[in-house]
Amino acid sequence: MKLRVLAVGTRMPDWVEKGVEEYRKRLPRDFALEIHEIAPGARGKNADTARAIALEGERMRDKLRGNEQLVALEVGGKPWSTEQLAKEADQWRLEGRDVALLIGGPEGLEPQLSASAHQRWSLSPLTLPHPLVRILLAEQLYRAWTLLVGHPYHR
Repeated sequence: MKLRVLAVGTRMPDWVEKGVEEYRKRLPRDFALEIHEIAPGARGKNADTARAIALEGERMRDKLRGNEQLVALEVGGKPWSTEQLAKEADQWRLEGRDVALLIGGPEGLEPQLSASAHQRWSLSPLTLPHPLVRILLAEQLYRAWTLLVGHPYHR
């Protein structure tokens, strides 16, 4: 199974790249984590925010593969404990599908893309900076894997 993070935002700071890579390299091949950056839509004083969100949605859809389990990361999603995440990940593996974890831009995911997701997951009710979300997500996926295989990291 591949876990593909499709995240709006490019050119992350070095500390983000290093943080994500630390957890990516710990994961085995059958639980591989990939990060795919999506160029954000134009924002600014006179920019059309709705158009920017729609463009991000189009770009994200272009990266999707037809058979993936879509998981939208959204504040309004269902909060999962680490143990619940491990159960979800185990179910994803049993279904034999890759998973696309979708992280929207500053205003969130395009509504149609959010509606098409199989699951909506909230990492926290807090508003988190998008670079930090990548590291937090990578760490939690690693932690879920350690739970599934009985690795002592989670203790």
